[in-house]
Amino acid sequence: MAVRTRIAPSPTGSPHLGTAYVGLMNRVFADATGGQFVLRIEDTDQARSSAESESAITGALNWLGIEWDEGPDVGGPSGPYRQSDRLSLYRQHATDLVAAGEAFYCFCSPERLEAVRREQISRKETPRYDGACLNLTQSEVSARLEAGEPHVVRLKVPQEGNCSFQDHLRGEIQVAWQQVDMQVLLKSDGFPTYHLAACVDDHLMRISHLIRGEEWISSVPKHQLLARAFGWQTPVYVHLPLIRNPDGSKLSKRRNPTSVDYYRRIGILPEALLNYLATLGWSMPDESELFDLDQMRESFSLDRLRTGAPVFDQVKLRAFNGKYLRKMDADKFLRRYLSWADESGASKRIAALVQDRSEAFSDIAPQIDYLIGNRSQVCQASFEHKSLDIDAQLRVLAFAAWTLEALQAWHSDAIHAACKHCADVMQVRFRDFVSPLFVATSGRSVSLPLFDSMHILGKDVTLVRIRDAIECLGGLSKKRTKALQREFDALGAGP
Repeated sequence: MAVRTRIAPSPTGSPHLGTAYVGLMNRVFADATGGQFVLRIEDTDQARSSAESESAITGALNWLGIEWDEGPDVGGPSGPYRQSDRLSLYRQHATDLVAAGEAFYCFCSPERLEAVRREQISRKETPRYDGACLNLTQSEVSARLEAGEPHVVRLKVPQEGNCSFQDHLRGEIQVAWQQVDMQVLLKSDGFPTYHLAACVDDHLMRISHLIRGEEWISSVPKHQLLARAFGWQTPVYVHLPLIRNPDGSKLSKRRNPTSVDYYRRIGILPEALLNYLATLGWSMPDESELFDLDQMRESFSLDRLRTGAPVFDQVKLRAFNGKYLRKMDADKFLRRYLSWADESGASKRIAALVQDRSEAFSDIAPQIDYLIGNRSQVCQASFEHKSLDIDAQLRVLAFAAWTLEALQAWHSDAIHAACKHCADVMQVRFRDFVSPLFVATSGRSVSLPLFDSMHILGKDVTLVRIRDAIECLGGLSKKRTKALQREFDALGAGP
């Protein structure tokens, strides 16, 4: 069997460390077996997908040195490689499933489904579809379709017995069919859900091995049903353990930076980050910790993948990076430093900010230290403000973080407009609104222009600093966060 692996990110946010981790394992396994590695963009969530996010994800993977043999930018025999360009394929397969009796039309309204969900929760049951449309007659279905009634296509699921499948790392896994929901396959807007699109694409793109995170184990029974309905052979499943924080919790941007771009911005070397990611779930035969991609390819096998939860430790990553820095000679170190400092034209933008604010070159460094290095530590006293108390500043910082997180165009004018809109709907004076943001971003109450600074720092570093400031002010409990999120949504404070 020819080995073909894939990675299929959704372009709905920043490039995640988990995407890089899974991409690395797929790339290296394909190389080690003489196979091919495919990049597919799963952009059927039209409300959240963006070209900017896709570009950021592919850029981060390229920066790390993870390249693909087939994909939207390089083409290939199994294209197109964006799911939004493959809609007719999914619709035809959904129609075929209904015709074969393996799926059915569902006309339940969102209001009915929500009422059923609330009732199931009140009975302490797992929320799932109750099968209301499962036994509609053909004449009833035809009449409702002809009337133009909104509908989706759902997967039929057995009500008794178990689904059994093999995982290369975990052996046999069994899931009771009663735990499997009658999944929506085709939404009312004609777009597929993940399950239908992924299964169709994996088959048509001849994916032999699915190396992915363990969060997808629960999806396998649905995918098994689809494969059986179409008469397809299923790929080899290899479910990797999720990356964890040092305390064992799931890696989350709320607690630790999860974007590849963050580590790129703070000066972590791509080869060091790639090396560290590799050690999280795999080991060299001689147990050596420092190795490059070529050495990993030569020694890689799926049997050396670990099933224990990998821990992403920023302290250890920095130690890895330090070892790589110290291996360089002085000339190479300087070249790499200057390349990092001037990445994306940052040096030119910084120069434009400080030129009119300096009388000698020695004036520059004190003005820009927070732009090219870590900002100084802040404490509650750093946020002393005449008009806003600590609780009000926490509200501003939380609203600002959610606003900026949703912002796709990251430049000073867009950041300014988004923050101005947020301040207006919050009914907070703009100068009061930006005050805690100055401190969070630069570590000082007065700095170079705020929105230019945010542009230079980048979205990921800016958000990490704002979240750090929130924690510095005492943090937000889950209850307080939910209350603020409801208020944020009600006010329409986002961009």
